[in-house]
Amino acid sequence: MADTTETGLPRAVAIAWGMQEVPQRGPNRGLSHERIVAAAIEIADAEGLSAVTMQAVAKSLGFTTMSLYRYVSSKEELLQLMQDAAVISPEKLKLPPTWQEALRAWAGWIREAYRAHPWVLQLPRGQVAVLMPNSVRAADLGLQALRDLPLSHFEKVGIILVVSQHVAATVELEQNLAAEGEVRITAEGVEVLKEVITAERFPHLVPVMEAGGYVAGAPEADRQDEGVDPEYDLGLDLIIAGLERRIPLGS
Repeated sequence: MADTTETGLPRAVAIAWGMQEVPQRGPNRGLSHERIVAAAIEIADAEGLSAVTMQAVAKSLGFTTMSLYRYVSSKEELLQLMQDAAVISPEKLKLPPTWQEALRAWAGWIREAYRAHPWVLQLPRGQVAVLMPNSVRAADLGLQALRDLPLSHFEKVGIILVVSQHVAATVELEQNLAAEGEVRITAEGVEVLKEVITAERFPHLVPVMEAGGYVAGAPEADRQDEGVDPEYDLGLDLIIAGLERRIPLGS
């Protein structure tokens, strides 16, 4: 459970919003919450989330590990601060005029934020995460995209949740495919698989596979260069089309 402050808020939330006082004693000269979080993010970007330890962050800053604990009470708290700081504030993002394009623009911004710091997707998004400054700004911007729709607040929150989950899933898939490196199923490999993946056993999948829409390396339609862009766009198309059907006529 996250530590709370006298404000009643979790420490990470209070720190992120500037409500937590900076330690007045100890080696505070040249050390701050911002510097600690920035150093941790740099490590995560370069070496992955598993490389982020209080010891590693302290060493990169030239301080002792105990010095960091005067600012950040635990690694969990540090990760919560990193998660929010890594998602660049969307304050300067200007949304297009129509809600459809505005929602696409908002989704695109979320996608680029996750792509810039892939490790963010490994962290849980609980109550603490959604109360952090950049998460609040992102949610506010998503709701701005939907402001003119005749839907309830509950429905609008549900929409931005569905869109953000779609974005996260496609970015995660993109990362998984990239992690495979040069390992691919070749055209020859596809032919071998056809011996076990037959039309008799899998009548609905085989036509898709033969068209090159299931396994990378199929000679008919190699889409490796496109990555998961088609799936990402299709998912947004379906969400927007569903919303258009849900909105009352004349709205």
